[in-house]
Amino acid sequence: MTDLLWQKAGVETNAKIMKFLAGDDVLLDREFFLHDIAASKAHVEGLANIGVVSAKEMGDLKRELDALAEDFRAGSFVLDERYEDGHSAIEARLTERLGDAGRRVHTGRSRNDQILVATRLWLKEKLASLETHCRAIAHVCLQRAAQPALPLPGYTHLQRAVVSSTAMWFAGFAEGFIDNALRARQTMALIDANPLGTAAGYGVNLPLDRAHTTQALGFGRMQVSPIYAQLSRGKFEMAVLEALSSALLDTRRLAWDLSLFTTAEFNFVSLPAQYTTGSSIMPNKRNPDVVELLRASYATVAASRCEIEQLLSLPSGYQRDLQFSKGSLFHGVTHGLAALELLPDLLAGMQWNESAMRAAIEPAMYATDVAIEQAAAGVPFRDAYKAAAQAAAQAGQGRTPESSLAARTSAGAGHDLRLDVLQHRLDGLSS
Repeated sequence: MTDLLWQKAGVETNAKIMKFLAGDDVLLDREFFLHDIAASKAHVEGLANIGVVSAKEMGDLKRELDALAEDFRAGSFVLDERYEDGHSAIEARLTERLGDAGRRVHTGRSRNDQILVATRLWLKEKLASLETHCRAIAHVCLQRAAQPALPLPGYTHLQRAVVSSTAMWFAGFAEGFIDNALRARQTMALIDANPLGTAAGYGVNLPLDRAHTTQALGFGRMQVSPIYAQLSRGKFEMAVLEALSSALLDTRRLAWDLSLFTTAEFNFVSLPAQYTTGSSIMPNKRNPDVVELLRASYATVAASRCEIEQLLSLPSGYQRDLQFSKGSLFHGVTHGLAALELLPDLLAGMQWNESAMRAAIEPAMYATDVAIEQAAAGVPFRDAYKAAAQAAAQAGQGRTPESSLAARTSAGAGHDLRLDVLQHRLDGLSS
């Protein structure tokens, strides 16, 4: 490991202790490294604006930061155990190449606001991906909802309840993912705040040009209070995981439906072959493994959020406990986004089995229609309900799934899906 930034003369380091302190931090920093470099460039510009580094030093530092970013992308610079973390790697490289100019780069900042700003930039990137995935899922669902509707049993308590349709099923998930895209955008607005320049949580005795770094890094606003910058660590990460969890909750319920619908007992849905796998021992099996892991993905993201929440039982100010939040955040976000990315093609490629769905619609599923019709004709609803319950087995006489759906005229129901309203909401997110 290179010389430690905080090393004091006469104090020896213990390899086991250092290994415990470092953990996998330097490896995780690979994910944030390019954002750390970008923030370092903005910081150098801010230092030049207040005369702490010269114009020439600024140009040299920015050139070397760009070269470091290119070397990192190309794999010729590897962030590994030689360094305590990504921050020290940047400073070591600049000092090696530029001497005193490299030693000036950390003026007015701490590793605390370095990781805060790199994390915020990374989270903004991931939230943009989350919104994109949710919009793509909603788009596919609306496309399929607009296709000719096929009768589908509607379930409550996993018991056959009323006649539904494939169009209603897709429309329900379309609206859910439109809301999830909106939540991603709202969370973006929450975390779009620049903490660079708050240092270790108490500011510094320099007139740092925080307005410049805010603008240069594309933040919507400055995170003003240095103390709140530290208090917000973990809180903002949890907000992103909560937005991601919202999308994965809908994914879990969708995957549960598909897990049931693909069984031989239901036989409503066939999945594209690439979304299934075979058994290692049973030659007859094709298993919906992708769907099952999509169903399980919420647990991974929820566990990441829970781990960060447990770390936040802390007083104000920075505590080293927060280092452990990086691994949880990275694992939860990357896994959750990878799961959502699979959904559009899955939903576009799945096929309905119309004959099996029609066969599962039994006469009693029209009983609610009968009760509502009698109530509309003037019979008190509770009396109509009792009469329909007693004659449920005969409720389907003269009725078809199509007639039931056509009579369902309440907004959003079978006859009036309002897909145009949902499309308008989705289109509004693109503006």
